[in-house]
Amino acid sequence: MNITLWLSNNYIEIFGAVTGIIYVFLEIRQTIWLWPVGIITSAVYILIFFESKFYADMSLQVYYLVISVLGWYWWKRGAGQKNKEGEEKERQRDTETLQVTRIDLKKSVVLAIVFVILYAVMRVVLKRFTDSPVPEWDSFITSLSIVATWMLARKIYEHWYLWIVVNFVSVALFLVKGLYPTVILYAFYGIMSFVGLSSWEKTIRNDLSIIKR
Repeated sequence: MNITLWLSNNYIEIFGAVTGIIYVFLEIRQTIWLWPVGIITSAVYILIFFESKFYADMSLQVYYLVISVLGWYWWKRGAGQKNKEGEEKERQRDTETLQVTRIDLKKSVVLAIVFVILYAVMRVVLKRFTDSPVPEWDSFITSLSIVATWMLARKIYEHWYLWIVVNFVSVALFLVKGLYPTVILYAFYGIMSFVGLSSWEKTIRNDLSIIKR
């Protein structure tokens, strides 16, 4: 295969993969600039998934654009989080940020129900109204990603577990479709999800140690 020709035919996907890699590094480091980078990545993948007939994943990228704006706002303003005494955290606007939290049982149940509903609806829509070759898996990845992204926007630690599942299922799916730069991207995502899990866990431990002082 002519490398130059392959690069010229796949430059958009390669660009999306590169920005996606930058995104996950910023996510692990809890840097607020992950959100504008995410907006760029999502815009690129709307086109890629449309051309590959991954319609649910394409719609997911639109959702990412919206949630990226919200996540940017929530991370910057702290989303009204409160400290142990129930008072709003008093910080200067330029340093105010959302803190990493653990999910509770009530929220877990609600998100599980949301996932099931999303999956069921998307599966029906893709099977009846599109020519998607893999409606079940496309719906599964998309539904779980919607939940995981919302959890990320709220800075909930357990979102990393969902990304681990999404990323490795995506690797198999995109490999079948021949989206090789995207396969590499999602394999990288999968590996880095474990790094993010460890990094955010350290943040939680550090926050708890500060509170105890």
